[in-house]
Amino acid sequence: MQKTTFKITKMDCPSEEQVIRMRLDGLENIRSLEFDIPNRLLHVFHTDSNEQIFRRLEALKFDASILSTAPVGEPTAIDNQGRERKVLWTVLAINISFFVIEAVAGAVSNSMGLIADGLDMMADGIVYGLALIAVGGAAARKKNIAQFAGYFQIILAVLGFMEIIRRFIGVEKMPDFQTMIVVAILALIADSFCLYLLQRNGSREAHMQASLIFTSNDIVIKFGVIIAGILVLLLNSGYPDLIIGAIVFAIVLRGAYRILQLAK
Repeated sequence: MQKTTFKITKMDCPSEEQVIRMRLDGLENIRSLEFDIPNRLLHVFHTDSNEQIFRRLEALKFDASILSTAPVGEPTAIDNQGRERKVLWTVLAINISFFVIEAVAGAVSNSMGLIADGLDMMADGIVYGLALIAVGGAAARKKNIAQFAGYFQIILAVLGFMEIIRRFIGVEKMPDFQTMIVVAILALIADSFCLYLLQRNGSREAHMQASLIFTSNDIVIKFGVIIAGILVLLLNSGYPDLIIGAIVFAIVLRGAYRILQLAK
């Protein structure tokens, strides 16, 4: 048994972790994968040469390089799937619920920031859902789900950008800053609770570490929507709302591209 450690510079969220898992799926010489997302490391336990593994990683263009290879014993597997599934189902339910809440509140308050953040929470839910559905499932099913989810997000994000452009050049009713701030604070609390659940779980499994990072990034977005709401009040302008909406839609597009990598 060999353990090869790869440095993967562009591995920083659940999308890349899922892409890598799928790209390496089917290699019979791989016994186990261990991801260290914060340090962007992948430890592969395998037999035979690591040449084919490296070729597949290199094809992803995630800036993969080999740091070390050494003989080791068989990796020890600890089954925490039941506990991890429960946490992921809870986080998934929270994200989908707030997607609906923010989308409705955004439409009512005329806030593109809330609508975009709701879409971002749906994107998170898709990532969590993919991880749950894919466990023990066929690779073909996972690819089909990823392809549908990726294109669906792209369509929604493009429609969102078109609406933002229309509002930039047209005369629109001012967004309701109070609704923006209140709903964004509630979403921030929800994301913070998700972060607490993921941290309390204490798992070092890749999908749990990646979900932790993903949720931490979302908290920053929530603060952005809150600040945009405050600026709408102070400047008496809808532009801060449109700007934060455009930023979040760009983040969603980036996430959609990464999810589509799963379908390749």
